[in-house]
Amino acid sequence: MAQRRPRTALLKPSALSPSSLPHAALHVGHAQRRWPFPAVSQLPADGCNSGNFFTSRKLKHFLLQPQPMLAERVLQSRGFLFCSGEVPLSTLQLSPPVLCCIRRCCAAGPDRSQRAAGFGRAQSSVAASHVQEMQSTPNYLWSTDDLLGQGATACVYKARSKKSGELVAVKVFNKASYLRPQEVQMREFEMLRKLNHKNIVKLFAVEETGSSKQKVLVMEYCSSGSLLSVLEDPVNAFGLAEPEFLVVLQCVVAGMNHLRENGVVHRDIKPGNIMRLVGEDGQSIYKLTDFGAARELEDDEKFVSVYGTEEYLHPDMYERAVLRKPQQKAYGVTVDLWSIGVTFYHAATGRLPFVPFGGPRRNKETMYKITTEKPPGAIAGVQRQENGSIEWSYELPLTCQLSVGLKDQLVPILANILEADQEKCWGFDQFFAETNDILHRIVVDIFSLQQASSHRIYIHSYNTTSKFLDAVFKQTDIVPHHQEYFFEGHPYELDPNLQAHNFYRTARHNPLTLLSCAEQPEDVVGVRYRDPALDFPKFVPKVDVVADCSAAKSAVGAVHQALRIAQELRRCQELTVRGLHWVIGNLRSECSRVLEQRRGVHVMLSGLQLMEGKTRGLYEAIPGGSALPALKDVAAVKMRLQRVAEELSQCSHSIFDFQGALDGMVSELVQHGQQAHEDKSIQQIECCLEKMQLIYKQFRKARTCPALGYNEEQIHKLDKVNLGHLARKVLLIFQEECAQQYQEALALHGSRMRKVCEIKKHLKRLSNRISTCSVEASECQDCLQLALDKFLQTVVPEKRSLALVPAVPSPVPLSQMRQEMALQMQELLEQMKSVTCDLQFNNGIIERLSGAAPAPGV
Repeated sequence: MAQRRPRTALLKPSALSPSSLPHAALHVGHAQRRWPFPAVSQLPADGCNSGNFFTSRKLKHFLLQPQPMLAERVLQSRGFLFCSGEVPLSTLQLSPPVLCCIRRCCAAGPDRSQRAAGFGRAQSSVAASHVQEMQSTPNYLWSTDDLLGQGATACVYKARSKKSGELVAVKVFNKASYLRPQEVQMREFEMLRKLNHKNIVKLFAVEETGSSKQKVLVMEYCSSGSLLSVLEDPVNAFGLAEPEFLVVLQCVVAGMNHLRENGVVHRDIKPGNIMRLVGEDGQSIYKLTDFGAARELEDDEKFVSVYGTEEYLHPDMYERAVLRKPQQKAYGVTVDLWSIGVTFYHAATGRLPFVPFGGPRRNKETMYKITTEKPPGAIAGVQRQENGSIEWSYELPLTCQLSVGLKDQLVPILANILEADQEKCWGFDQFFAETNDILHRIVVDIFSLQQASSHRIYIHSYNTTSKFLDAVFKQTDIVPHHQEYFFEGHPYELDPNLQAHNFYRTARHNPLTLLSCAEQPEDVVGVRYRDPALDFPKFVPKVDVVADCSAAKSAVGAVHQALRIAQELRRCQELTVRGLHWVIGNLRSECSRVLEQRRGVHVMLSGLQLMEGKTRGLYEAIPGGSALPALKDVAAVKMRLQRVAEELSQCSHSIFDFQGALDGMVSELVQHGQQAHEDKSIQQIECCLEKMQLIYKQFRKARTCPALGYNEEQIHKLDKVNLGHLARKVLLIFQEECAQQYQEALALHGSRMRKVCEIKKHLKRLSNRISTCSVEASECQDCLQLALDKFLQTVVPEKRSLALVPAVPSPVPLSQMRQEMALQMQELLEQMKSVTCDLQFNNGIIERLSGAAPAPGV
């Protein structure tokens, strides 16, 4: 069999008339790499082949010329269609604008079935094939496929060291960059050589490519993309989580502080110029990059040149650069602060602060109006209707993942750096002072049990308990002297002079539990959130790969938000149940303490009743009427002791009732915990989310193709229907299971907390009543002791001598009856002394129980 010649692609224009199908096909042909494509000046109006040929090098030169729009107009005007799958378009090495133009021409073909059969295969071939071009410097090597980013003057690629294989990033400057003044070309090299900080991308070397002698910056490679790519992830559609935002804040502030220490203004701060990598400890590290617009500038100096990105540009620079309005303003270093403010707002919320109707790029005049007419203190402005009013915001949105404690610290900073008037805007010194004040605070997590709400208190480590209690009051409205705390099941008493760094280490899952001891219990607040249904996009039947991809991204972001809210609702329920267990356990201990207090008083009461009976018996033995007054006093003491006994009995019954109520609540809580363990709603949302993410991934791939083949379009439609079904399922699970169960649990929690507060209040009253009974018993003891003393003085004047020398007969002659009475009185006196000692001991126990506070779990 004869060996086949190598197949080489030739481009052949169609010779059909305009009334026929206007397309050109790719065919396999001659191996001389000559392209039967008419020159631009010789292209006939009717698209017919003129018979003129030119080499692929000339065609390549034409297609890669610095005027891609000219090539686009030529191709569109002639109606050429690159179809069939014989050869991928990538082999033509077309520039991206021209390649997109060709694809649009393909999509504009006359017949749908022809597009499906021809162009659909060509698109798949283009997507699946790439011609790798390897480039290198003396020490580094990279492929043009490993593109990390592209700008007006340079492209950034992932490269490797030829010696060690270490990954680096190389910034390769294009021809347009050399049209800039020499001073501007050298500025970025000089800046990176001057700067050396962990939050600024490092410069390793400056080299040149071997053939074209293009300048190449060899820099540190950040493997996790940029902050913009992090924010573009649907999981961060509503902003970064609080720990990650604090890392961004710390890294950007540290990097900017190094720039100012070296007298450098960046002039293009934005999420895309903040790179991310993950350290060995798993924590993110963010680094400033792209110093092409940077220059040296002291605080009191100005500049007039304009650089930056529209959405992050200071209004004064926006007016000149975007609106093209002539002005003679000079700009200072504070223009970086405006860009930082927009970047921080974007990182905290997932969206830009200033948005006109239609978007910043389409409604530039309104964009400028919003930024320049912003009221003092406002940090965001949105126009929701065409020519409508601006809705100003003075705080971060409810959908933001930051806690109220951090928002309170951050909002004043944003309000003062998002200030169009450069004279009113903060300087860098104040900005650094305020941001470092946040970063040097410690966080104490609080869960207000009665309100069922979480709080994060940002406080300096040297602040004392009084400052902490005031900060808690600011967020919860619970006054400091009504605040009681539990930690890990035990009451936690905070010493007034204790510094915050000596507090227990808390976390969101293990906070200090706050309980208000006010007479009127606090109202239940719960988790504040925006209904996720408001953030789900509407899906339209029409197939639009760009719009569908955007809608899918919004839907996945909304599901992430619904999942976060569902998890927060679950966490809140778990904390309320756990906190109630702790409080009920503490109340059980309080019941036991009050019972012990009551038992001590009851023992004392029993001794006093015995003492009263014997005292009454002694006075009744005295003949005549001289003992009547004393008997009346003893009878009064008996009545008082009876009332004390009745009071103690009532207290006992009340305590037993409270213990039964607490046991019942514990049983309910255990049952609720079992039901929560069986609830699978969060797992169901996670399952739906996983499926939606796969569809979104497919939509992102489809977005690279302006038109789909027939089969791909049908699959796309089915995926779109499935995406809508999954979104509705998530909303149904959230509303009917997560939110509804949470509301029911919150209502039950409010009822239980009212019972708990009532029991706590009554136990306190019972303890006071028992203390009153103890005081009453002590007074009765004093009365009986006084009655005995009077009796002894009346009946046995020489009781002391008789007590001291019982064997010696009294020198005073006594009758036989008086001698026997004296002996009985001596015996009773000894018994009374013993009873008195027992009563004094019991009194001490009762006093300790009455005044004892629950031992802190330290």
